[in-house]
Amino acid sequence: MKKMFLTAFAALLVAVPAVQAQKVNKEALLSKIEKSDADIADAKKGAKASTWINRGKAFYDAAAEPTKNLFISMDGAMLKLAIGDPESTEPATIGEVNYEAWVYPYFTAYLKDGKVATWKQTQWVVKDAPVKAIEAYNKAYELDPKTATKVKNGLQQVSDLCSQIGNAGLDSGDYTGASDAYATAYAAQESPAYGGGDPALLYYAGYLRTVDGSTNPASFALGAKYLNEALEKNYADEEGNIYYYLFHCYYGQKDADAANVMKAKDVLLKGLEKFPKNSRILEGLMQLYTTEEGVGDPADLVSMIDNALAEQPENVDLWFGRGRIFYALKNADESIASFQKVVELQPDLYEGNYFLGVFYTIKAEELLSELNSKQYSSQAAYEEDLKAVNAIYKEAIPWFEKAHELNPTDPNSLEFLKSICFRLRDDDPEMNSKYETYNELFKQAQAQAQ
Repeated sequence: MKKMFLTAFAALLVAVPAVQAQKVNKEALLSKIEKSDADIADAKKGAKASTWINRGKAFYDAAAEPTKNLFISMDGAMLKLAIGDPESTEPATIGEVNYEAWVYPYFTAYLKDGKVATWKQTQWVVKDAPVKAIEAYNKAYELDPKTATKVKNGLQQVSDLCSQIGNAGLDSGDYTGASDAYATAYAAQESPAYGGGDPALLYYAGYLRTVDGSTNPASFALGAKYLNEALEKNYADEEGNIYYYLFHCYYGQKDADAANVMKAKDVLLKGLEKFPKNSRILEGLMQLYTTEEGVGDPADLVSMIDNALAEQPENVDLWFGRGRIFYALKNADESIASFQKVVELQPDLYEGNYFLGVFYTIKAEELLSELNSKQYSSQAAYEEDLKAVNAIYKEAIPWFEKAHELNPTDPNSLEFLKSICFRLRDDDPEMNSKYETYNELFKQAQAQAQ
């Protein structure tokens, strides 16, 4: 009987025609808002918290209605059943990823392999409905703090909706829309009845404005605002990239105000103090110190790190950062010395062993370039210098081997190993055997990565 019922139900679903177009009862939604306008204008009704809670819900419904039946990984057939047939379909590319775009009156859904991957809202019932909803809920709490639970539930709905809009905007390339949505989600949580917002939302809002700033410089100012607010709330992402993004927000405004260059520098220095291992922060500092007059001598960065190391000589991150700074200064010997200290302090750190091998390789390649530019009077003199270069290449091998031991699936150390062993195979018979081993392992690692 159960099987027959399911079969009949499935047949019924097939028999029911899909709605032919997206249905959003805009008039009914706007009618509720108009009624709310009248209610809050009435002295008696406007003094009631319930009037403002109803207003918050009316604006929330207006904001949520166009995409309320839409969700990630939704099957295309279900999308048609829930919302209707699209007005049109067309190929679309977002961030080098190909999609099929289904165009509806209020949004465009982007499908990948027959499922909704993301969407972009193109029309609103009321554009600033989420902000209006927050204002209404806050007024309700102001009038009657006893409504805190109801108000918080409404604010949570608004925050969740805006976070969803932000996520969709991030995936669909609508960075400004996503940034605004995350900022609004945070504003809902910062309401008195909610109890405090998640500063990560500000970080995402600021990051997206930083990205947008590359083509729309006006976004940098707003990005700086959001990122500074996140830092004021003691937020920092795990790697400290917030300082790097804030640097770009200030540096991107240098033409508007030259003082922003020094603000950019100060942000990076704060970031370096807390996250000395962050290569982006170091690269930003090197960019400032080498391109902007009056910022400082790049060697000052070394002094900063060395002063910190005088107090924290066993700080692996500081040694790591020191090595990266000297790499930017094209001083391979000091980079090697720094990373030797890294592996001394933390022998099983993959990055320490890997980069030590890299810097030995860089030093060897620099010497090889010098060697090839010289004019030699005898083959013997050339071969003597070449022998010294190959000896430095050979010093890189144990560090790459240790890195491979620590991370056998990573192809980078294997690629260096096979290349160096191939180079040294004529001088040392053992190297030919190692080359064959590492070459085979490299091929296997590449195959697994595909």
